[in-house]
Amino acid sequence: MPPEVSHSRAPQIIPSFQFPTSSASNSSPKSGRATRRMKFPAKKLLPVLIFILSCISILRLFKIAITTSHNSTSPAAALSSSLEQEVASNSPPHKSSANATLLTPKEFQLLSNLITSKAPCNLLVFGFQSEYLNLSSINEGGVTLFIEDDPYKINEIKAGSNETWVHKVTYKVPAKKAYNLLKHARGNPECSPSTSLLQQSSCKLALRNLPEEVYQFKWDVVVVDGPIGDAPEAPGRMSTIYTASMLARTGETTHVVVHDVHRTIEKWFSWEFLCEENLVSSKGKFWNFRISGQSNSTSFCSPQTVRIM
Repeated sequence: MPPEVSHSRAPQIIPSFQFPTSSASNSSPKSGRATRRMKFPAKKLLPVLIFILSCISILRLFKIAITTSHNSTSPAAALSSSLEQEVASNSPPHKSSANATLLTPKEFQLLSNLITSKAPCNLLVFGFQSEYLNLSSINEGGVTLFIEDDPYKINEIKAGSNETWVHKVTYKVPAKKAYNLLKHARGNPECSPSTSLLQQSSCKLALRNLPEEVYQFKWDVVVVDGPIGDAPEAPGRMSTIYTASMLARTGETTHVVVHDVHRTIEKWFSWEFLCEENLVSSKGKFWNFRISGQSNSTSFCSPQTVRIM
């Protein structure tokens, strides 16, 4: 007889590990918090970036607006700023003749050729450099008058020889006042070229303390190389350029030669009172203007030739 087969249930084998169900993984609180922590910076970063970019755009627009406003200012305001920057950034404080700018050979050649072509003539020089004594020698038989404020330079001039004279003056207006003086001259009829007596003029640019010979002579050549004008507090050349222009218009034809025209004051006041239309030559830092007598004119320059730089 066959053996009896037991009908008892076979033992159940339990695996050593189990795969987690999806519901268990999704319901884990730690896993949810980790996910939220990972997504939090990304959500907050976008508004911050938008805010930063907006600030940058606003600042750039503000800068453009300022630049546009600055560029659209009037020429007078531009001159004011230019003059202030010029005198503020120029050479160190005035130290008498130690700061004198020596002439280059080409610059002296321009002057010597001009005096040679005019000699004997009446030569007026605002300022002094040692090379100018050679001009006095070239102008033999003529009159050479130096107007100087530096006592050290005056000691170098041998006055009375070969009709060479020197007169000491005191310049009281510093270079930093240039813009105010230019504004005054443009709005004051007393500063126009039709003014008859320069020594009695109420124009603030007129030099009224010069020797009487300066106003009486008809000058053939006027050189403007003084005062030094190399710092805000140092005397500027505003009055000497204006006075040279006024003296030149009392004669028939006068050459006015201005030195250091690379500087803003010399450049602007030359354009204003000597005029681009009268510029006949230049060499180095010299501009040579030829001025014809126009005592009845009410303006220094033709309207179409006034230069704004």
